[in-house]
Amino acid sequence: MSAAYWRRAMNTGLAAAARPLPLPKATASLARAATGLPTVDPYANSDAPRWLKFLWAHLSARHVFVLAFALLYPFFATPFFTFQIAGQALALGLIALSLTFLGGYGGMISLAQMTVAGIAGYVVSILGPSAQSISLAWPWWVVVPFALAISVAIATLIGWLSVRTEGIYTIMITLAIGVAFYYLVLQNYSLFNGFQGFQKVYPPVVLDVNWRDPLPFYFLALALSLAGYLLVKWLVRAPFGIAMQGIRDNPRRMAALGYNVVAHRVAAYALSGLVAAVGGILFTWYNGLISPNSVGTGWLINILVIAVLGGMRHPIGAFLGAIVFVLLQTFAIDVIDRERFNLVIGVVFLAIVLFSPDGLLGLWSKLRQRFGPEAVRRP
Repeated sequence: MSAAYWRRAMNTGLAAAARPLPLPKATASLARAATGLPTVDPYANSDAPRWLKFLWAHLSARHVFVLAFALLYPFFATPFFTFQIAGQALALGLIALSLTFLGGYGGMISLAQMTVAGIAGYVVSILGPSAQSISLAWPWWVVVPFALAISVAIATLIGWLSVRTEGIYTIMITLAIGVAFYYLVLQNYSLFNGFQGFQKVYPPVVLDVNWRDPLPFYFLALALSLAGYLLVKWLVRAPFGIAMQGIRDNPRRMAALGYNVVAHRVAAYALSGLVAAVGGILFTWYNGLISPNSVGTGWLINILVIAVLGGMRHPIGAFLGAIVFVLLQTFAIDVIDRERFNLVIGVVFLAIVLFSPDGLLGLWSKLRQRFGPEAVRRP
């Protein structure tokens, strides 16, 4: 079906649903007044770009605060916390965001997102400069588009193979693909350099800036993470995203309405592959290397843990889960042995699943409902 048909259908449905409920517009105005924002949308009757209207409609005080904190963070944090903690968390958050988009809005849990990210990292290492002689040392502006295109193609293939199944079968198929890729790069020396992988895979020096220095790398990761977050937020409100959520809830009914369920799911895999590929390139540049351990079973599961920790129904939850994961990974070894880190992650993961299936953001929402101002005003 065409996008125009989607828009007409959605606009008709929203208009019919909004007629007996005149309160949301007033509620939105009150909410904007409470946050100090103007109650009149200056772009409502203007020719402003759609992205500007989108930002204005969904901007709130907490978004401004989080963005201001993220921009100012490297100026009061140490280089260790800027690069090792924040930079790594942003890269992992992008990969987890791709899973959040698939699982939270499409109902498809894929364990191959780190595989797609690893493919992007390997393509950058093979085609770009590295310490290994088998690398081709192409310029970055050729290598990066190649890496993104190949990763999206592989993600589309993974989606085409797995979308005809549901539940545990999808998880097992994507896990099998991830394990197969791990053994491929482990045993192949002519292309992937075997268990050694590629070392000294650094971001390029552009505009006389070394983008692996803590401050430039942080802002590069922040810009790409913000772009990925806004892309997902826009997609889930677009006709395609609304159709995806309908397919998640009732694929049979959506198929009866004329939607191609398989095509929508494969397209969702392709879009998530793009986000995962960007995160995979960032993660490779952060580590300065890529090896079979980077795409092993442990990392396949870690991405799922990160997405679940933050909350699968919230795009920002991927980054929150990545921050918690990186902090535990960095500082848990000061309390316990490094070999027992997986035990700590397992305990935290189990506690989140038991007490808040919607992750840390779901737990925060429950606390606000119980102890926030709304609970005090409730009779």
